[in-house]
Amino acid sequence: MNKLETMNGADMLCDTLLANDVDVCFANPGTSEMHFVAALDRRPEMRCVLGLFEGVVTGAADGYARMADKPAATLLHLGPGMANGLANMHNARRANTPMVNVVGEHATHHLKNDAPLHSDIESLARPMSHWVHRIRSADDVSPAAAAAIEAATAEPGGVTTLILPADAAWQPAVPGVHKARRIPTPQVDQATVDHVAARLRNGRKTVILLSGKALRAGPLEMAARIAARTGARLMAQQANGRIERGAGRVPIERVPFPVDAALKALEGTEQLILVGARVPVAFFAYPGKPGVLIPEDCEVITLAPSTHDLPAALEQLADAVGATSQAIQVAERGSLELPTGKLDASAVIQAIGALCPENAVICDESVSSGRDSFKWTWNAAPHDFLQITGGAIGIGIPLATGAAVACPDRKVILMQADGSGMYTPQGLWTQAREELDVVTIIFANRRYAILQNELRMMGAGEPGRNARRMLDLDTPALDWVSMARAMGVEAARADDASTFVDLLRSAMSRKGPFLIEALV
Repeated sequence: MNKLETMNGADMLCDTLLANDVDVCFANPGTSEMHFVAALDRRPEMRCVLGLFEGVVTGAADGYARMADKPAATLLHLGPGMANGLANMHNARRANTPMVNVVGEHATHHLKNDAPLHSDIESLARPMSHWVHRIRSADDVSPAAAAAIEAATAEPGGVTTLILPADAAWQPAVPGVHKARRIPTPQVDQATVDHVAARLRNGRKTVILLSGKALRAGPLEMAARIAARTGARLMAQQANGRIERGAGRVPIERVPFPVDAALKALEGTEQLILVGARVPVAFFAYPGKPGVLIPEDCEVITLAPSTHDLPAALEQLADAVGATSQAIQVAERGSLELPTGKLDASAVIQAIGALCPENAVICDESVSSGRDSFKWTWNAAPHDFLQITGGAIGIGIPLATGAAVACPDRKVILMQADGSGMYTPQGLWTQAREELDVVTIIFANRRYAILQNELRMMGAGEPGRNARRMLDLDTPALDWVSMARAMGVEAARADDASTFVDLLRSAMSRKGPFLIEALV
């Protein structure tokens, strides 16, 4: 029999992924996925990357897709395995990241036995997925996989979950690989453009709020031309999947995270024009503080929702207001000062801004320590900025791992809080195994600093003994250098600014993973 006549469902799944340009699989498989593992083994053109925890797998797939502009596949073991990865699926959903999750399932005839790992995978997957489908048979594998890719890649991108029963993987399949349709991206109609253009001419205090692909360098320049022409203020929403920034690009501030700072930043705004963004809201409800961060009488106007062609919408609007050739200011690469003396979070970020190489990818899960990161990096070398989007901590190390897989010729710099880093430290092992060019900087304040501040913000008072024991990480102190070395990543510690600068300069000059524990 020839190869096509002996193909099973798992082979069809692998071939369908490859035929649709999905050629990276972040995986943590188990018994029910062994036929898919064997199929992947027969396709060397598929890069398989092992994560030692499913949260690493889904977070890495997120970071990969944000930089590659195409989905990776994940391979997860049944419902409990997927459940371990749900937090970073949530972050990916909030970032509109294209992702194709393949979740193994018991063979169809075994489900009635209620084996120990049996669970309701669909119910677990739906809150964190844009699209969920259970494969019915081996012959359903290829069309279902193509549909998953189609849903994942439709603008602005989405998390899809494909449930693969073991028997659908091992049964023979009818040859024939399906191709995913490319869904046309909706365009903004001219009436909407004209309406927004008229609002920009009315003299009211206006903020244009951007997210998604409007924050790439080209569209951001067009938005800056519109703002310069009309007197509007340009801002990015607080959390975004990717921003292209640095020298030669338009500097833009985000809506601040703290409620009081956000209210002050948006104070007096009479019109809010949304371009792929949402109305700013507080992360949490606080006693006596508003949940919506714009003034009550502010008019909200949508130029384009995230599902539409944002760059084209900005071009249309620029044309409508006569701004296509408007002069704008971009960030200039200056002589950035290196810090000396005491090592604190500001000194760490200042050093990153000064030493960041051109075309780097900066990933940020520094949480409270990195609140002022834009201040020190706006005129750094041009770079991409990726951040936590859904608020589920534990994405930093996986996000940087996936970005490095997508961009092997670019330096990836991770700003990582120590507390949230402990959710997914296993990703360091993947960085070592794959020889990824990631510099991980741990902001080691040895406490959940953000939660200590939130305790005060909630009006709950200063922490006592029990509260401190839930919010401090210093008894015993975490030893990130030893943890990194145990996973094969070279590491060192800095407790003053000069030592940190020396370590960072050395890490930037070489390839491969390196971790710096910055005692701040």
